[in-house]
Amino acid sequence: MSLSATSPTGFEATLSARQSPEHLRASRALLWRERLTSLWAPLVVIGLAYIPYLVLIEFVPESAVWSQPLMQALAGGMLLYFLGLLLWRLTVPRARVLRALRSEARELLDEVARIHKRVPGKISAEASVRLAEQAMQVEAAIVSGEVPRLEQETRAFDALATQLLGVWRKQDTWEVISGFAKAFAVAVVIRVFIIEPYRIPSGSMLPTLEIGDQVFINKYIYGVRLPYTNYVPFQIVRAPARGDVIVFNNPVQTDVDFIKRVVGVPGDTVELVDGEVRINGVPQERTLVDADLIVYNKHDALGWFPEHRRLYEENLSGKRHAVLQDAPAARTPHEGPYVVPEGQVFVMGDNRENSSDSRYGLGTGLGVAFVPYGHIKGKAMVIWMALGHGGWLSGLFDGTGLRTDRLFTPVR
Repeated sequence: MSLSATSPTGFEATLSARQSPEHLRASRALLWRERLTSLWAPLVVIGLAYIPYLVLIEFVPESAVWSQPLMQALAGGMLLYFLGLLLWRLTVPRARVLRALRSEARELLDEVARIHKRVPGKISAEASVRLAEQAMQVEAAIVSGEVPRLEQETRAFDALATQLLGVWRKQDTWEVISGFAKAFAVAVVIRVFIIEPYRIPSGSMLPTLEIGDQVFINKYIYGVRLPYTNYVPFQIVRAPARGDVIVFNNPVQTDVDFIKRVVGVPGDTVELVDGEVRINGVPQERTLVDADLIVYNKHDALGWFPEHRRLYEENLSGKRHAVLQDAPAARTPHEGPYVVPEGQVFVMGDNRENSSDSRYGLGTGLGVAFVPYGHIKGKAMVIWMALGHGGWLSGLFDGTGLRTDRLFTPVR
């Protein structure tokens, strides 16, 4: 094989030309073994399944009846898989050492390849070939799994790279920093514009959402807010609708995020008569499900404590959901009417007598307060984690444990 006086592709060309089919097959097999034994593998599997699950339950809500148990079973299997991998890593020291050496060797190979791409024409053909020949020795040692050999070949490659590429190796540090910066930017974009986690801090949305539930918020469905503003330049999918559970910046206490249910949209007149919601004079159907339901709330000083409530199923413009109310004698007989202004929504908690919502100034107690569209961060979609009353290991953490029964529950 002939190379010109300078060869921008000399390193990769020489490396590719000298890799035998057997070596390539062994490298691919090793790569898949490492992927499957990575601690990230169970998380990647869950993530890949989670995306179609979110789409499915959002557009075909009734599919949650069968898809949620499947996701819970998959999560349980991946948890066992993760624990098995962790146990294997802790009990097999050689595997841990070999994994670290392989990672170091691959980072060095990637660094040399990046430098060749960054400074084409400046590295001599002879230097590229020498580096490629030593890189072949490193790759062969990676596949062999022999720790002393891999360590020796990697050190030799590192020394050769320093000798032939020393000045450019120092510059490569900035590329690594740039790579981290790009990854951070992607994470920020996802969190700001696509999806964001939110933890339920109080019992105002019981029984739909319990304290300690962690939900994912759809950030784009109503339109993307410009960062550090309460301005939504345009609508993407649709406007907030009655029955949606939304997370929003409290317009009265701007440093606090709330999660409530949309009850009234622009132009609606909302009132409550003996606990029954009426929209534009039309009573919203509700059915008593349990006259004495026990739910668990939490106080910072008292910890978990039981509450007795009446459980209803409410049909809010075709969207059925659970609500809690006090016994009739303890209710406020009439609330409202509240006329919802343009560009705003009227919200209430599902725990109707224990919620700082639009009826009570969103926590201020200073009269009605509506939520402007620009303050809405997004729509709650699904519970992805639940650390609440009861569950796994609750005896060790003052009653708080992992609630596997609530994992992947759609927010309705």
